[in-house]
Amino acid sequence: DPQQTELTTASKRKLRRFIVIDEVVDQLYGSKVREYFEENNVQHKILALPTTEETKSMDLVLNILQEVQDFGLDRRTEPIIAIGGGVCLDIVGLAASLYRRRTPYIRVPTTLLSYVDASVGAKNGVNFLQCKNKLGGYTPPVASFLDRSFIQSIPRRHISNGLGEILKMALMKHKGLFDLFKNHGKYLLDTKFQSCNGFADHRDAALQTTRIAIETMLEELAPNLWEDDLDRLVDFGHLISPELEMRVLPSLMHGEAVNVDMAFMTYVAHARGLLGAEEKEQILQCMRGLELPLWHSGCSWALIQRALRERLKHSGGQPRMPLPTGLGVAEIFNDISEETLERAYKLWVRD
Repeated sequence: DPQQTELTTASKRKLRRFIVIDEVVDQLYGSKVREYFEENNVQHKILALPTTEETKSMDLVLNILQEVQDFGLDRRTEPIIAIGGGVCLDIVGLAASLYRRRTPYIRVPTTLLSYVDASVGAKNGVNFLQCKNKLGGYTPPVASFLDRSFIQSIPRRHISNGLGEILKMALMKHKGLFDLFKNHGKYLLDTKFQSCNGFADHRDAALQTTRIAIETMLEELAPNLWEDDLDRLVDFGHLISPELEMRVLPSLMHGEAVNVDMAFMTYVAHARGLLGAEEKEQILQCMRGLELPLWHSGCSWALIQRALRERLKHSGGQPRMPLPTGLGVAEIFNDISEETLERAYKLWVRD
């Protein structure tokens, strides 16, 4: 903003920034972040924190807010910067929304999952009473800065974890994205989503995949940012996974739990007659190729029933179950019978 730049340069006041960074990211990139602010003559405070599902709580939010208060942040002109994975972005988003009722914040995702998921949309939150994201709100960031070079330093399992959320959008909305995974899935894992020269046959699959994933996510979220309409295709993989993820922590990461949910729902779609046997097998084979889990011993029939009861409580008394009706197409269903669900579960466990 030229006007903002002019005001900043004309002002005698030094630029100031408060940064919350995941402690693992700080070990890898903290020196570069500090160097950047020092070279640009920005007074800064960097708060490195352990941001995991186990620490994702109001206690950590209050810890951040105490540090923000001590720093003396100007809530209009000095955005809080969050650098880390989805948990970090969620926690900082909630803290910013509470400080002086709303302080601007910027998201800098450093994992594949946060790059395509947490960086998009308005939601933030923390876990409460062993329930995932039970406390939170809708406060969009003023900006999200996307840089795939962060992803090269995360472990292979974390790449696979992020692929679960991208596969969700492929199965719900975009057969072309599904085909990209079928053709380039192993390559994307091997190259950690970096754009590599000399691989013409892959035609920068990393850029294509992330761009399509974010665009399709935005198509779904933008008209319904505050979730006034509870019929949401982006809820695919999120009916059972919140209960499962919290129950088996830390054995499943978020995208892995989502994929276990999606695998079961693929069987539900097949049992209902929405997917043929060949389409079902194509989806499962794609999941295997992306090194995602298709099943977990913690996902019992009792847990599925409990998770779906919770779903009814929070979705207006309807299950609003997104299911694939083909490859890259889907619909919302409210009439999947208990008998169909149980038959799908037995087939899933058998396989």
